[in-house]
Formats: sequence, C-alpha cells, structure tokens
Amino acid sequence: MRRRTKLVLAITLMVVALVSAFSYIYISELLRQRVTTASESASHLSDDLALLAANAAPDLSSTKVNTASPKAVHRAIAYYLSTDRNLNDAVQSVVGTWPMVYDAAVVDAGGNAILHTNPELVGKRIPDRPDFQLVKNAGFRKQFRLVYNPPTVYDVRLPLALDGAPFGSIHVGVSTVFLKSELTPHLRRAAVLSGLAILLSMFLAAGLSRFALGPLERLSRSLDSVTGGDTETMMEDGGHDEYGLVTLKIAHLGRQMRDAKEIFSALKDNVDQIMGTLQDGLMLFTRDSHVVLVSASVERFLGRPRRELLGRLVKDIFPADSPLGAIVLEAFQRRNGILQREVESPSGKRVQISVDFIQEKGTQIGALLTMRDAESVRRIEDEIEMSRRLSASGRVTRGVAHEVKNPINAIVLHLQLLQNKLQEIDPDTRRHMDIIGSEIYRLDRVVQILVDFTRPRDLHLEEIDLRRLLEDVTALASPDAEQHGVALTCDLSPAPLPVKVDSDLMKQAILNVVLNGVQAMPQGGELVVSARREDEIVIAEIRDQGAGIPQELQEKIFELYFTTKKGGSGIGLAETFQILQWHYGSVDFQSVPGQGTTFRLRLPLAESRSESMKEAAIRS
Repeated sequence: MRRRTKLVLAITLMVVALVSAFSYIYISELLRQRVTTASESASHLSDDLALLAANAAPDLSSTKVNTASPKAVHRAIAYYLSTDRNLNDAVQSVVGTWPMVYDAAVVDAGGNAILHTNPELVGKRIPDRPDFQLVKNAGFRKQFRLVYNPPTVYDVRLPLALDGAPFGSIHVGVSTVFLKSELTPHLRRAAVLSGLAILLSMFLAAGLSRFALGPLERLSRSLDSVTGGDTETMMEDGGHDEYGLVTLKIAHLGRQMRDAKEIFSALKDNVDQIMGTLQDGLMLFTRDSHVVLVSASVERFLGRPRRELLGRLVKDIFPADSPLGAIVLEAFQRRNGILQREVESPSGKRVQISVDFIQEKGTQIGALLTMRDAESVRRIEDEIEMSRRLSASGRVTRGVAHEVKNPINAIVLHLQLLQNKLQEIDPDTRRHMDIIGSEIYRLDRVVQILVDFTRPRDLHLEEIDLRRLLEDVTALASPDAEQHGVALTCDLSPAPLPVKVDSDLMKQAILNVVLNGVQAMPQGGELVVSARREDEIVIAEIRDQGAGIPQELQEKIFELYFTTKKGGSGIGLAETFQILQWHYGSVDFQSVPGQGTTFRLRLPLAESRSESMKEAAIRS
C-alpha cells in the first residue's frame, strides 16, 4: 500500500471516528433527555396529586370523628380522599394526559391503594416496583438496556403528609413500553442522521485528504526527476507558492546529491581499486568497532569473503578462542594499539598483525587492522638480500673482469709470439704452449660470461600467453628428459595466462629450472610443469621427484657459481633469479629431502589483461 493511500485512510478513519464519537454523544444525550423528561413529568404529576390530596383533607375537629383515635382519623381522611371529586378526576385522567405514565395511585401508610387509576386495585395492597431513579442515574448503555429490555414499570414516589402527620405516599408508574414508543422514533431519526453524517464525513474526508495530499504525487515525480538527474526542469516548473518553493528546494538538494554521488562513486572506485591490489590485509573499523572497509587480501587470511565481513562487529569476526582473535579482541577492549606481532591465522598461515587506533582532536574515531603474510615478508627480505648480494657481486665482478681482461689479452698476444719463437728453437714445447693457450682461452670465456651476466640488458617486452612459453620450454627439454628417463607432464590452466615479458630471456630462465629438475632425477621419474593464476599474479611451478635440496644448502642455490653438480657452472639458477627480477617477478622453492623440489616462478599479469577484466567487471 502506498504511503499516500495510508495517509488518506488514516485521515478518513480519524474523521469517521470523530463523527462517530459525536453521534454517540448525541444519541446518548437524546436518550438521557427523554428519560429525564419522563422523570420530571412523573414528579410534577406526583406534586399535583399531593396538592389535591392536601386540599381534599377536611378539618376533622368540627366533625364527629374521634380525633384522639388515629385509626378513626385515618379512616375519615381516606374516606374524604376517595370521595373528593377533583382528586378522583385527576387520578382518572392521568393515563390519557401523560403519555409515558402507566398508572397513578394514592397509597396509605400500610401500602393499600386509596385511589388508583385501575378501580379494581382500590383497597388492595400495591406491589413494590423498582424506583425510576435506577434508570435516570444509569449510564448510556445501561439506560438503553433498561429501556429496551422486557417491559417494566418503574415507580416515582412522593411522601404524603396530611394534618401535619405522615399519611402515605403518591405512586406514579412510568412504563418502559410507553417510554420506548416515545423514544424510538427520535432514536431512529438520530441513528439515520448519524449514519448519513458518518458516510458524508467519510467521503468528504477522503476527498479533502486526497486533494490536500495531491502535491505529494507531484513531489514524488519531482524526486524521481532528481534521481534521474533532471533538475533543470524542476527549476523551471517551480512556482512561488508553497509547492513551488518545496520543488525548488528539492531540485537544489538533488543537484547537491548528484554532485556528492559522483564524488562518492569516484572515491569508491579509487578505494576499491587500491584495496583490490593491496597484498596486505586491511580492515577499517568505526568507533563502535563495526567494519566499514575490507581489502581483498583479507579473504586469504581469514578464509571468508568480504561481503560477510562488512558491517559486522570485531567480536563477530575474530573468535576469542583463536590466537589471532584473542590478541585483536584484547587490543579493542583496552583500546591499545599493536605495533607488530606474529600469530597464526584461521587459515593456518603465519601472519604479522598491527592495530592502530585513529584519533581526531584527542578522540578515537576508529581503528585500522593490518595483516601481512609473515612468510611473504621473509621471502621478500630474502629476495632483497639476494638482490643485494648479486648487485654487490656484479659490481665486483665487472671491476675484476675489466682488470683481468686486459692482462689476458696481453698474455695471449705474447703467448703467440713466444709460440712462434719456440717452434723454431724447440718444436716439442708447442704441446705445452697449446695447453697454456687453451686454458687462457677458457679463462677468457669465464670472464666474458661474468661480463655478460652483470651487464644491464635491454628487455624486448611483448605480451604472450605463458602457457605457450611453457609448452615451448618442455619441447626444448624433451630430448634431454628422454635421455634421463624423465617423463615431462604439463598441467596448465584452461584460461589464458597473459604476461608481458622478454620471451627469449624468460624461456632461458624457465629452461634452467626444467633442466635442473631433469638432472636431479638420474634414475628417471616425472617432472610436472603447471601454471595457474592467483588474483593478479601468474604462478608457474616445476615439480621434480629428485633427492631434494639439503636444508643447509637451500640458502645458497641462487648464489652465483654455487653448484652441487659435477661439471656445473653455478650460473643457471642465479640467472633465473635475475631474469625474474628484471620482470618484477620472483622465484622461490620448496624442497623435501628424498621427495623432490618444487620451484615457483611468479610474474605479474599483463596490464592489458587486468584493464580488460576491470572494464568487464564495471560493465557487469
């Protein structure tokens, strides 16, 4: 039901209730007035009869009646009353003169009728009847029930004193039958008028309320126009009356709301974009500990979608019986921040958390909870340390290579001259000179490799599907794998995995890891190459079934020239690490001795792919 309809019904019912109440009061007053009129008429009749009885009573002192005998006096008075013509005429004319009077009687002290409108009851005892005051003093409902119940005759009594002494009483009977016949036409007419008044008031109230609330519909259309952004039309339609002023104010508010909505939408998009790309989990709480902002990474730490967290209290999110929940709830209860603490999250990960309470003018207005993957932090620290080492090694290597290259060139030149001279003097020494020359050339190649490894590269970036790159690498490694009895298996994502890389360098980086995995299984086995996407990151995994990497050697495998293989150069994994860094990626591994090693290469998703996905999300 629309609000306008509810208002019309409410106003109509209110008016109907008022009219009904007034009609009730009118009918009750009409009934009470008729009952009061009947009581007053009966009382007036009683007074008239009492006056006639007093006039009819003679002075007994001048008669033969023994005034010393009360019985004689009573008989004499009763005789005179019963024979008085005026009194008898008045009693006999009661029924015809008074419409609501049923009968009238002059009764002595013993309750016997001296005069009665019914001659058959003269000299007989008059039965007791209820007093008419019961009807007169009753409320409306009781009065109505007494009048319209089975017919009843009520008495209006008046004590009668003659010769200065109590003699009896005047009884006037009021019949409810007569009263009802007198009252019913008036009540019926009043009921009809009340019904008509209620119906008329109903229609008038409905019509007037609809007319009075008519501008609400136009205001509703104005609000629809505001919602649709059409405020100019409202500005033109606004008049100078109350409705026009309200319309202009609504248009002004609509313009402000539209501007605020555009600003809010832009801010929301920016915040959502920032929160979606953050690796750290951020949760913003209000003063009363309700969550109002959640980053996408929180889902990884808590194992719950963001839509289930927004609007909830901190105690509903973090259970008190968990290590993470106990620390966070204690911080919120004491309102004390947490600088940095490492705990275990519900998903089983080690998490570094911090809680900062936001204050404005000395009053806390909220709190910011930050969650960071402890393993990722350590991995980043290790990568930074490895990068620092490689950078330092590169600087030293470039200097050493420069210093060694010149002496090697001089040695080679003079060795050639020495070979020519010794060949003429002692031809047998040529074999030794050739060995020295080959070793010098090998040293020169090592120096050249060092120079090439540390030289900055110009990357030729192109967008490519990483699945195709992995397929090319497995094709290149297949001959070597067959020689070692290793089965190469690809488990790639069905969806494209676009990355922006230098395909030659990235192919070399992946091939280094694949060949290491093949060589780690001299007795054969299975090497699985897989790729998948996690958020905005593409992960390639190379998993072998070799002997694994001992714990004490795991920190050194990315160092330049470190190798455990006979005849190995110690350059391949260091080169892979460096190439991944050039592409803003990373490489790490997980090794279990006796079960094998899994290398993970992480690369950011191509920007063009990310933008297309964002546009698709906005359109949907």
